[in-house]
Amino acid sequence: MTMLIRRLTVFLCLLLGLAWMPAHAALNITITQGAVGATPIGVVPFGWSGTGQPPQRIGHIVADDLARSGLFAPVPPGKMPQQPTQPSQINNTAWSKMGVGDVVIGGLESLGGGQYSVHFQLFDTLQNQQLLGYRFQAKLGQLRQAAHRISDLVYQQLTGQRGAFNTHIAYVSTQVQDGRIQRFRIMVADYDGHDPQVVYSSPRPLSSPAWSPDGKYIAYVSFASGSPKLYLQNLATAKRELISGQPGLNSAPAFSPDGTRLALTLTHDGHAEVYVMNLATRKLTQVTHDPSINTGAAWMPDGKSIVFTSDRGGSPQLYVKTLDGGPAQRLTYDGNYNAGASVSPDGKKIAFVHQAGGAFQIAVMDLGTGQMQVLTQGPLDDAPSFSPNGAMIIYSTVDGGKKVLGVVSVDGRVRQRLSGPEYVSQPAWSPYGN
Repeated sequence: MTMLIRRLTVFLCLLLGLAWMPAHAALNITITQGAVGATPIGVVPFGWSGTGQPPQRIGHIVADDLARSGLFAPVPPGKMPQQPTQPSQINNTAWSKMGVGDVVIGGLESLGGGQYSVHFQLFDTLQNQQLLGYRFQAKLGQLRQAAHRISDLVYQQLTGQRGAFNTHIAYVSTQVQDGRIQRFRIMVADYDGHDPQVVYSSPRPLSSPAWSPDGKYIAYVSFASGSPKLYLQNLATAKRELISGQPGLNSAPAFSPDGTRLALTLTHDGHAEVYVMNLATRKLTQVTHDPSINTGAAWMPDGKSIVFTSDRGGSPQLYVKTLDGGPAQRLTYDGNYNAGASVSPDGKKIAFVHQAGGAFQIAVMDLGTGQMQVLTQGPLDDAPSFSPNGAMIIYSTVDGGKKVLGVVSVDGRVRQRLSGPEYVSQPAWSPYGN
């Protein structure tokens, strides 16, 4: 049993990219590779009706969001032909001559008492018509959220796909003092790394944050008692409860699409198997039955099957299995290491860690065709997680000797890096929630 736990722990470290290194600050996004042919768009700095400087640069946030999608190339303010704040001020000809077919204008107004009014309009300069327009109120601490909401609306209007700017990421960080690790933390931040919040802090390792489908809970692994156990935490109340403390390892939590069940890996019977827990009754149902290591379950959107990692064939590979007891079907064959699956929201693709030439990289497979595409360059990329609209994948990587987060588009054309003064790992992109 001790040998199994040691072997599985090493396996999970590779699978999850465990890196107990420092991090606790807002993360900064750097676009390391942009898409060729991104559509020009004008996002004019928003007008401000108030004293002093505006509390948030709404237009700047919207422009950054759209640029990070890789589909749009916002015109820098200094190169704009004009900076209108009212529809009557828009010179369609001036924008059209620059090849800019869409322009966003808006304003921010103080209502007093910490309340603000935010409005925006999206115009088609070629057709000379308004495509979208909204006005809403927000508190001071909600202005970044309001800006992300505007980005979502503009993105959806112009692409037909729902945006994912007003979402969050969870990740693991640590606190280090004088070169020594002091505490570990599960963090939640805006998708762009701003406004980081501590979900739970411990002097012992924490790992594997997983979101509930409604975005209200996070499950994670804690070594606070000396052995890994699974906890569930309410983000609004901070209430934390133990949900699996079986002997051996309790690891790799993953919520079912309807939020009523949790897939997890247990070793209490002598080897690593995937189980499903009914969260209402805490009843466990064993899903895999094989003496190999079976772990890292990811749910298919229908909630009837899972993708998981197993070394039953001699090396870590991905398998899919229905929960009704049918046999597991192998999915990956290219290379001797494919692990840590994340399933796209539409169930058509899986992202995973692929080893090639000694490097660990993020790859994506089309489940319809079986074709695989390597998206990143390594050498130590892991823990992929799809955005809720399926357009991007966040993952853990190394840059300049530091553990940071990377973001890549599903076609590999756009790459970004989220980093701070220290180190972060094991990201999980939130669902849209309710």
